[in-house]
This record gives sequence, structure tokens and C-alpha cells, in this order.
Amino acid sequence: MTAGFSTTAIAERATVPTTIKLDRLRALRGHWGVPFSPRLICAGLLLAVNLTAAEPPAPPLAELSVSDAIVLGVVEGVTEFLPISSTGHLIIANRLLGLESEKQLTDRSGRPLWHKPPSRENPAGVPLTLKLAADTYTVIIQVGAIGAVMLLYWRQVLSMFLGLLGRSSAGFRLLRNVTLAFLPVAVGGFLLHDLIDRYLFSNWAVITALIAGALLMLWAERWRRMNSGIGFSKGDPSDLTPRKALGIGLVQCLALWPGTSRSMVTIVAGYLAGLNPAKAAEFSFLVGLPTLAGAAVYKAAKTGPAMIAVFGWTDVLLGAGVAAISALIAVKFLVHFIARHGLAGFAYYRLLLAFGLILFSLF
Repeated sequence: MTAGFSTTAIAERATVPTTIKLDRLRALRGHWGVPFSPRLICAGLLLAVNLTAAEPPAPPLAELSVSDAIVLGVVEGVTEFLPISSTGHLIIANRLLGLESEKQLTDRSGRPLWHKPPSRENPAGVPLTLKLAADTYTVIIQVGAIGAVMLLYWRQVLSMFLGLLGRSSAGFRLLRNVTLAFLPVAVGGFLLHDLIDRYLFSNWAVITALIAGALLMLWAERWRRMNSGIGFSKGDPSDLTPRKALGIGLVQCLALWPGTSRSMVTIVAGYLAGLNPAKAAEFSFLVGLPTLAGAAVYKAAKTGPAMIAVFGWTDVLLGAGVAAISALIAVKFLVHFIARHGLAGFAYYRLLLAFGLILFSLF
């Protein structure tokens, strides 16, 4: 009796998995309405592999080396938020890395490549060059630096989000002030972008801006020290009046002149609005979030596909990652340094950089 029961149980256990498998196959067949078999799966996989192999992605035209991508990421991440002009440093970096060539690129068959082909409105067209791709690259990898600031100042970003939802009055005031400080440069940059690229992107224009900015910083630092004991430098970015926030935005428009430094003019304007150095730097970082994001989106829409065709995606991701790490370090350093020493040290550094660019331009 026991033996018979055991034999029957074993037979039932042996047949159950097979029955389950057959039921599953029938269910799949009935669900999809097509015969289901391993052969069909293998045929589909082979077809997918053949299609993938038949259309491989186009290789980059002038792929950056890993070291080049790292250098540009470091330069962008460090200089974007320090008041020392990212443009001046990128001019030197691009020249040292050999990324200034304006010679028209060609495809593998030797045919010239165009960013904008010749047309009736623009008979000369816009050739695709290494310089065009490199200039776009340094703007787009700013997204890494933006991410770093959002990580460091996540409380302020969260406060603004809660203010948008009506759950934080201080967050709403901060969001209002950041928006008012952003709008003037957004409008000015959109209207004047092409004119600035055509007439102001030269070494001597950048040198002029570096020197003028250094003198402005020295004056602002002297003014701050003279007025710090009579009610100034006591406020918070969320406590700025709309008029003062808009004034900072108008002053930020000066940074449309290459070499001026967006962070420099907003920190100086923050001084004049009554913020201490650390709070002025904080407001500068927060205003930089929409400003830099807007510039990156605009550049990506305008010349992003051309940049990807030249460098590929790998270099963009590497540069953005390096820019994020560099910006984290740079922002923490700036807040620590400026709270103790102010802007004077950065002003003297700008004068040295201007002298270096003069030598670059002459030789």
C-alpha cells in the first residue's frame, strides 16, 4: 500500500512540470495568436543581430582623447563658478589642445561637411569645423556643473520648489528673486547671441573684459569693507526686494561680454544689494542654474547635432562628469575663500590671466 502510494505520487510529481510547461506554451500561443516555438525566438534574435550589424552607428569624425575631455571638463567645472572667466581659460585650453582649427572637416570620402549648407539666404554657408564643435562642447558639458550646484544647494532648490507649490514663503521669495535676476540675461542673450559671437569673441575683447573686471572687483571689495559696519552685508538672498533682484539681473547682462565672468558680476551686484560675500556667492550659484541651463539648451538645439557628429556621445558624458566633480570642489572652495578674503585675490589672478592671454595673442 505504501509502495503503491509512493509510486503514484512520484509519477504525479514527474508529470506536473511537463503539464505546466505545456500549459504555458499554449497560453502564450493563444495570447499572441501566432505559433510559439524556440525556433521562432532564435530566428528573431538572428534577424535583430543582422539588422544591427548592417547599420552600425557612424564613428566620430575627430574623437577627443580621454585626456582632452578631462582637461576641458576640469577647466569648465572650476572656472564656471569662480569669478575668473571661464572663456579666458577655455581660449588657452583649446589652443593648447589644438581645438581652434577652423578648417572645414570632411567625411571619409573627402567630401566637405557643413553645419549649414549654402543657401540663397546664406550663399557661403556655415562649414563644420573643429572649433565649432569644441565651442559647443564646452557649453553643453556645463550640465555637469549645474548638477553639482543642485547637489550642494539642494535645500535651497527644494525650498524654491515648495515655494512654487505655495508651501514655503521664504522659498517663494527666493524663487521670485532668482527668476527676476535670470530674466534680463535670458532676453539679452537670446537677442544678442549672434552679434556677440560675431564681434566680441576675440582674444582682445576677452583681455579687455578681464582687466576691467579685475578693477571692478578691487573697487567692490574696498566698498564692501568700508560699508560692512553700517547695515550692509546682513541679508539673505530670499530677503532681497524685487527691485534689488532685478538690479542684479541687469548687472548680470554685462557677462554677455566674453571674459567678464557671470559669477563675478553677480557677486559684485550682491555686495551692492547688501549681501555678505558667502550669501552673494550663494545667490550667484542659484541664478547660474537657469542661466547656464538655458545656454546649454540653446547651444544644444543650435549646434548640438554637429558637435555629436564630430566628437560622439562618449566624450560629452566624460566631460560632463569631470565638470561635475570639478565644480563641486570649486564651489566649496569659493565659499570658504571668499568668506575670509573677499574678491581681491581673484582680481589679481584675472590680471595675471590677461597678461598670459596677451602673450598668447602676440606669440
